[in-house]
Formats: sequence, structure tokens, C-alpha cells
Amino acid sequence: MKKRIAILATNGFEESELSSPKEAMEKEGFEVHIVSPESGKIKAWNKGNWSKEYQVDKKLSEVSAKDYNALVLPGGVINPDNLRTNKEALTFVKNFFEQKKPVAAICHGPWTLISAGVVKGRTMTSYNSIKDDLINAGANWVDKEVVVDEGFVTSRNPDDLPAFNSKLIEEIKEGKHEEQHA
Repeated sequence: MKKRIAILATNGFEESELSSPKEAMEKEGFEVHIVSPESGKIKAWNKGNWSKEYQVDKKLSEVSAKDYNALVLPGGVINPDNLRTNKEALTFVKNFFEQKKPVAAICHGPWTLISAGVVKGRTMTSYNSIKDDLINAGANWVDKEVVVDEGFVTSRNPDDLPAFNSKLIEEIKEGKHEEQHA
């Protein structure tokens, strides 16, 4: 059975942090959907400027975590800051943890995870500027290119994408992790 992966994003996502994992997962034969609170297209952010638009495959209100094998949260500053105030997005994220499915977040993506209440006691990394936010939310923050904690994959920035993509794919192939928890 083909693995289905959700990439949750909205306007202002860091382009490489969506396009690179999406491409890597599709090369593995996974079916990858861009899921967003909006339908239509969402606009990328790339190196400090607005970039191209990406087609949304599924509107958040039309899907649930049960529909997918794993979740990816790209960063950028604008994207997770908007998602962290969206109750529907937070429920969607939390459900992946409750269903013990792999979740991966890069750069500022963990901001959404803090608001979803799923980082306490977890070992993870992020963009350096949100290190204190994660520590204050109870995470064990470490400065490494990729950190895996029971199916939960995190990386710091676009330079870490090769390691992030590799671990993300490995965790998806392994499937559910009984120790994955919110």
C-alpha cells in the first residue's frame, strides 16, 4: 500500500523546506499532499523574498490525520506563526502524535508543535532563534543537523535538508512508533 504524507503549510513557508522533502518523498514512491487551511495556491518565501506559488492538494477541513502515514512541517517564520493560531491545524498535528505516526519539522516549524502541546519531554532541534521557546515548552533542545526521537524528526535550517530528508524517509518506512507521544 502506498504511503500518504501530508505537508501542512500556508503562505510564507520556506520554499526549500517544502520542495526538497516533497521531492525526496515522491522519489521514494510516497503520495505527498500539500495540506493548507486555504484552498487554491499558497505562496513560498525564499531567502527573504516572496517566491512562487504552490498548488494546495487538500484543504485542512477536508482531511484528518487518519488519512496519512506521516506529517511534515516546513518552516519559514510566517507559515508556522499563522498555523500555531489555527485550532484546526493544531488538532491535525496533535492527532499524528496520538496515532503514533512519524512527524517531521524543520527550522521554525516547531513553533506549531509548541502550540499543539506536543514537545514536552521530547529531544529535538530547530532554528536557533526559537531554541528558548522550545526549552520553555519543556523540550530537550540540542544543536544537531537532525534529531530523531521515536518517530519525531527535527532539523535546524535548509542546510540540514539532506540529513532531514534521509531520516524522514527512514521513519516513514518504519511506520508507527509505539513510543511516539504527545
